[in-house]
Parts: sequence; structure tokens; C-alpha cells
Amino acid sequence: MSDRVLRKLFLGFIQIHILHHANEKPIFGLWMLEELKEHGYDLSAGTLYPILHNMEANGLLIKTEQKVDGKVRKYYSTTAKGQMLLEEARTKAYELFKEIKK
Repeated sequence: MSDRVLRKLFLGFIQIHILHHANEKPIFGLWMLEELKEHGYDLSAGTLYPILHNMEANGLLIKTEQKVDGKVRKYYSTTAKGQMLLEEARTKAYELFKEIKK
């Protein structure tokens, strides 16, 4: 499988992962990078932030800003649309898992 196809496949997994955590509590980029790394996704900030911005532009995430240690930190939470998409993704992922597990 080419790297490009694999990258596209994993992008969907990453987005579901982001929605999951942003639905539990507001997330910020550095925390999300570390969380994804724990699950085997070695992303750079230059890869993650465009994903977050795209998800925000598509109405899946909403961004708020807070000052932390004198710097502005951007927090992302799921929107109602993001929550609906997450529920649908969970259902489809579960069905797929049941089918492909060994």
C-alpha cells in the first residue's frame, strides 16, 4: 500500500480521535499531539494544526482562546455537528471492527 493511501486512511482515524477527545473536554494542539503519539501517530504541529483548522471550517469543532502563562492557547471542542458525526463514526467503526477482527 502506498504511503499516500495509508496516510489518507489514517487521517480519518486521527479525525475521529480528535472528535472523541474534543467531545470529552476542550483540547489544545500540543496535548493532542502527545495523545496521538501515545497511539502510534507521529504527527508534527504543521500536520495537526491544518487538520484542526479544517475540522473547525467544516463545523465539527469550535475554537475558544484562553490566556495560559501569558500566551494565548486555542482550545477546541466538538459542535453539535461534530457530536453527530462522532456517533455515526463510532457505529461504523464498531461494525467494521466486528467484521475484520480475528
